Amino acid sequence: MSEGGRPRPVRPRSPRPARPGGESGNGAATPSPAAVPSPAAPPDRVASPGPAAGAPSQVLEVRFKGLRSDFFAFSGAPPLTEREYVVVEADRGQDIGWVKRAASARDLACEGGCDSVGERAVPPPSRRVIRRAAPADVLRLLQLRDQELEVRRRTRELAVKHRLRMKVSEAEWQWDRNKLTVYFTAEKRVDFRALVRDMARSFRTRIDLRQIGVRDEARRLGGLGRCRRELCCRSWLTSIEPVTLQLAKDQGLSLNPSQISGACGRLMNCLRYEHAVYTQAKKRFPPVGRTIRTANGRENVKSWDLFEETVSLEAGDGETRTIPLAQLKDERRAARRAELDRS
Repeated sequence: MSEGGRPRPVRPRSPRPARPGGESGNGAATPSPAAVPSPAAPPDRVASPGPAAGAPSQVLEVRFKGLRSDFFAFSGAPPLTEREYVVVEADRGQDIGWVKRAASARDLACEGGCDSVGERAVPPPSRRVIRRAAPADVLRLLQLRDQELEVRRRTRELAVKHRLRMKVSEAEWQWDRNKLTVYFTAEKRVDFRALVRDMARSFRTRIDLRQIGVRDEARRLGGLGRCRRELCCRSWLTSIEPVTLQLAKDQGLSLNPSQISGACGRLMNCLRYEHAVYTQAKKRFPPVGRTIRTANGRENVKSWDLFEETVSLEAGDGETRTIPLAQLKDERRAARRAELDRS
């Protein structure tokens, strides 16, 4: 007891640290600072829970060559910003990319509101950012990009040597040169085991041969479309969805493949952009080919124009006329009322 009758605070004893790897060289275990607990806070000063030890302060989307991207965790200061080059953990090594998006890990954890109502914890990525890239690191990356031209040429020669029907489209070195990824397209499955062995002897690294589709090839290489703009799959589309010929039929477009195909030889992605509008319009317009009753009697629907809101009709004697959709609805209502009056 201290003077004045107040209890004297007792300093908690530090527990003896465990010896996970055995004793040190002098026969005694070295205590760890993390093993010593901090003194308890007074009741009127309860500290707010801070971030857990080792928790990431940022979650980053890092972009690599060919629009390849992945999410990484970063715990450091100062925080990273967009367009910065960073060294990240990669498959059995390290790689370099640039930050496309940066978000605070706390903001992600409090996406539903940081008042503990609807809070949803977002698990951090499994891989992390090691450090910022130095100018020498970026220079080495650019030198590797120049060497990839020779890699593609050499790989094509080896493919011809092994008589493989494949098109080598791109090569990508990992920054630490522990891995070389080569992308190719082929109409059928290719047995490239012998090719991989020759490439491993030539480049003295681990080889990863990946067969991709022609759409993915166009996305990685880029180019201009029929609209004279950069390919949508390269510039802004995050995923490539299936495109069928039915989309062109629903919009009344030409079914000639040369007119509705893109640079990759497949149907253009933009066929999907207005398809929902045409699908909704079909509910307002009468189907093409149907015979309906109007003010002129029975007429056949020849076509309709979505943007002009008009419908082309053909009478039994072959005479055609084009009227607004609103007028056609009024005529059909009037024809139904007249038929009910006669009955």
